[in-house]
Amino acid sequence: MKIELKNISKSFGNIIALEDISLELNSSEVLGLLGDNGAGKSTLIKILSGIHQPDTGSIKKDGEEVSIENPKKSQLLGVATVYQDLSLVELRNVSQNIFLGIEPRVAKFFIDRKKMDENATQLLNKLKINIPNIRSRVEYLSGGQRQTVAISRAIARGGSTILLDEPTAALGVEQTAQVHSLLKELKQDDKAVVVISHDIKEVLNIVDRVVVLRQGKLVGEGYSKDLSQGEIVDWITGVER
Repeated sequence: MKIELKNISKSFGNIIALEDISLELNSSEVLGLLGDNGAGKSTLIKILSGIHQPDTGSIKKDGEEVSIENPKKSQLLGVATVYQDLSLVELRNVSQNIFLGIEPRVAKFFIDRKKMDENATQLLNKLKINIPNIRSRVEYLSGGQRQTVAISRAIARGGSTILLDEPTAALGVEQTAQVHSLLKELKQDDKAVVVISHDIKEVLNIVDRVVVLRQGKLVGEGYSKDLSQGEIVDWITGVER
């Protein structure tokens, strides 16, 4: 699976949010999207999520041009976005959150809770996510566990391209490691993963490729193994050493 963005531009009045952005998202790859506040990261993600439409440019999936005119179309194309607030329902349990709105039903009317729990368990096992009790309410989970539930929900909805907005922000060391482990599982499961982050050191440890935006332009791209923190900082700030 491959999503290609070609010459994407987007303005809001006189403000240029994105200018001539070309980018590829590949399956079995974790891409780090970096840039300072106002660099255009959120606008790019919202275009892929169907919230905004580009002024110019094209988007292709597996070589075929597509139009992402709304969030539903984005979902149908396999794009799933997990925002920082996670949008979990605190008073519902793990399996209820994973299958929220897409619950398996009996006779079209009644939720099949047994089947939902079984499906949730299978999905969590496949992704090697350790949550002792899927009937635990989300409000009692750790930050890392909550993040993995939100990502699992994206997968359950058919997500093959997963966009993660600051997935480890405010998490402790152990919880961050839990999320990193899940990213490896997503990669091995042939998902395309995009991680938006301000933590350069973390990004270099978990992604395969780095893309840097500055003032709406793509100013740097490379494989993480070939890059240093200093090079990325220079791209982000525009400072040449």
